[in-house]
Amino acid sequence: MFVGAREFVVAGDTQGLTALLHYPCEAASRPTSFGPYALDVSVDAALAPGRFPLVAISHGSGGSPLLYRTLSLLLARHGFIVALPKHPGNSLGDNDLADSPRIFRERPRQLIALLDALSADATLAAALAAEPVTAIGHSLGGYTVLSVAGGQPWSRSRQPIPVPHDERIGALVVMAPACGPFLAPHSLAAVSAPILAFTAEHDVLTPDAEVRAALAGVADPARVSIRTVPNAGHFSFLSPFPAHMHHPGFAPAQDPSGFDRERFHHWFPRQILEWLEGVRRARGALRG
Repeated sequence: MFVGAREFVVAGDTQGLTALLHYPCEAASRPTSFGPYALDVSVDAALAPGRFPLVAISHGSGGSPLLYRTLSLLLARHGFIVALPKHPGNSLGDNDLADSPRIFRERPRQLIALLDALSADATLAAALAAEPVTAIGHSLGGYTVLSVAGGQPWSRSRQPIPVPHDERIGALVVMAPACGPFLAPHSLAAVSAPILAFTAEHDVLTPDAEVRAALAGVADPARVSIRTVPNAGHFSFLSPFPAHMHHPGFAPAQDPSGFDRERFHHWFPRQILEWLEGVRRARGALRG
């Protein structure tokens, strides 16, 4: 199956919310430049016939959708529609709200606004499978999806952060998630979706111990699988960067000594795919 790619604009969003869509298509793909990256896609191709489950991937603070291209392209090739929002105010080239109290409120709202817009789009609605959405997030994107799935985050001043929730979320994958806002008791008690969490052995930004402490507070800890990646760092979950972007001043391209990001990204996205397929099989067995 080939992969289509198109930009999706959330009409009426005053902040200019957009998303990159990757999806199954029948039109032959070809290497296409997206900034410094080359993606094997068919731009603006029609969706393949059928219905496909939806995955949304929320990037980290100051990041962009293209940083998760190895994962999104694999999922699209295997029959998922993948929506990668570019979070206004907290993305590459538009990062004025970074670390502000407002962005902790806005990010969950933005993700829900995207889900609403996708469901309202006639073409996409006809292609979406009638099943729960999978939400994937890295770093502050992990915070975002945990909030939308029912989490109650807390500010540094120990005040509850008002965030919207969405019952459409049926599975969560978090990579080095920012879990500090969920360390207060019962912060994640309303999160019932199964969770696959990845942490990095040498992550000083979102430490493994902090992630485990927060996720222990979900409704059913038995539905949480946490995998620590040996020798990885916080940015190791980002798709590999071109060689010319590897320099000491660009932290997202840096990994702990000896870590092979190229090799890791041949393995890592498939672990997520296999887990998602297992969740879908289990869900189907329950319905049967």
